[in-house]
Parts: sequence; C-alpha cells; structure tokens
Amino acid sequence: MKIFSALVILLTACGASAQTYPTKPIRLVVGFAPGGAADIISRAMSDPLTRALGQGIIVDNKPGAGSSLAAEFVARAAPDGYTLMIASQSGMIVNPLINKSIAYDTQRDFAAITQVTSSPLVVAVNPSLPVSSIRELIAEAKKNPGKLNFATSGNGSLPHLATALFDALAGIEMVHVPYKSGGLSVQSVLAGDTHVTFATAPSVMPLVQAGRLRGLAVTTRVRSSLIPGLPGMEEAGLANYGLSIWYGFFAPVGTPRGIVKRVFDATVQTLHDARLKEILARDGTETTASRSPEDFAAFLREDSAVIARVIRETGAKFD
Repeated sequence: MKIFSALVILLTACGASAQTYPTKPIRLVVGFAPGGAADIISRAMSDPLTRALGQGIIVDNKPGAGSSLAAEFVARAAPDGYTLMIASQSGMIVNPLINKSIAYDTQRDFAAITQVTSSPLVVAVNPSLPVSSIRELIAEAKKNPGKLNFATSGNGSLPHLATALFDALAGIEMVHVPYKSGGLSVQSVLAGDTHVTFATAPSVMPLVQAGRLRGLAVTTRVRSSLIPGLPGMEEAGLANYGLSIWYGFFAPVGTPRGIVKRVFDATVQTLHDARLKEILARDGTETTASRSPEDFAAFLREDSAVIARVIRETGAKFD
C-alpha cells in the first residue's frame, strides 16, 4: 500500500510539473562555437520559441569533439526540461559509431523531441584553388595526393563523414583539419589556411553568394531547390553519393513525457513561423518537424542503421 501511495504521489508530481512547465528560462545547448549552422538555427529559433513557451531560451555554446562534449553534458543534466540540446547526426549517430570511447548512448541517454531542420551540405573551396567543379577537385586531388586538406566542424561531425565518404567513393585522400565549429572551419577556407570544406548551408552560402568562396556542388544526389545554381553530386560527376544534414531537439532521458510533449508542441508551432522560415531559407535550410517524439525516435534508429551501413560498405576512414 505504501509503494502504491508513493507511486501515485510521484505520478501526480510529474503531471503537475508538466502542467506548470516552464517556470524559468530554458538552456539550449549547442555543441559548436558561435557561427556554425547549429548556432545560427538556435538563435533564429530563440525568439519565436520564447513566445511559444512563455520563457526565455538561453543559447549555450559548448564546443568540442564534434559536439560530443555537449552531448555528454546534456546526458548528465537533470531531466527536468530546463536543459535541452540541438544536435545533428554528428553527435547523435556518427560520433557514437566511430568513437567507442564516447561515454553516452543516444538511445539510452536521450529523449528525442523533434527534428527541426534539414538541408544539404555545400562543397566550397577557396577561390585560389584552381578548380571550379567536383570533377576538377577530384582530378586535382589525384594529381597531388595528400596535398589538399579539408576543414570540418570536428572529428566525427557530419561534414567529416561527408568528406570521408567523398574520398572513399572518389578514390582520393585529402588531409583532415578539424575545428570547433562550422563557422571556424569555413573561416579557415576563407583565409586560405585550408582548401576545401563540406559545410552547412547557413555557414557557407553567404560567402559563396558574395563571391568570397567558390561553391562546387550540394551533397544531395540531385540539385536542391534550397540552393539554386549548384549541381547535385550525380550531375557534378560522383555517382552513388547523397547526404543531407538534419538538426533536432533532445532532452536528457527521464524527462517527463508531459514536458517532452510541451516542448514538442511549442517547437512545431515555432517551425511554422513565417519569419523563421524566411530567415533559414535564405541560407539553404528548411524547417522540418517530426510527427511526434516517437516518430523522431524511430527516424533516429533508421538513420543510424543507414549511416552504419554506408560507412561499412564504402570503407570510409576517420582520423
């Protein structure tokens, strides 16, 4: 009887917390330094999400290890809905697959809330590199093996995976130079410190449009309406290559279901904000909401299986 009473009290408390949530500002953890896509998306969403939830959204950048440091931090946070994370395949799928020393497990340690965006990556080079197409980039890399380098937002990040798969399918080998964010990696190409980047659209397209970087292609198999003017990989000369990046919201496992649903509903409302859609579309990103937290969790399991198979079948290598 005591156990039953305690359970009733616990369930009642959880229900009450979900009904009153949120009562204070919410921390949204970003696993990269300012200037990258996750940071840009988070800050663009913060105002409409604040209006939807009735409490402020504090964007908290915790860069390092391809967003794994941020994921480990959030996995250990109190499951009360006041610490959330925006993450992509980088921290939630790729890093756990290739780095067995990582201390978290996506399925075990996180509650999936919803996908928020989707976009292709963009292959961009410093204009001083004598290439203007994917075919020419491959030819240049084959002519100078080990001389070209590529910048990414960190070991195990999706841009790292994208470039490793590109190398494997093209039969080339470029040298990896990891940074703490997509913004920093793009800046390195802009400065001429590195040659190539497979970058998120928000961090690279303004520079491509300004003529400061040269865009070669998008990483989807065919052209994307989000980024007109750049060919897809098949048209650009590399068959059987296709990759997009998504971002989603996560909470620590054990976060009450009512709170997860509250954040889900507010986020879906935010993703329908016309001004937000306009801001993200300018940089080649579209808002994409899941049908439910359960639907997003199922999507994660499927995407993890696909990425694991692609890594295995292509023999992509990670340094």
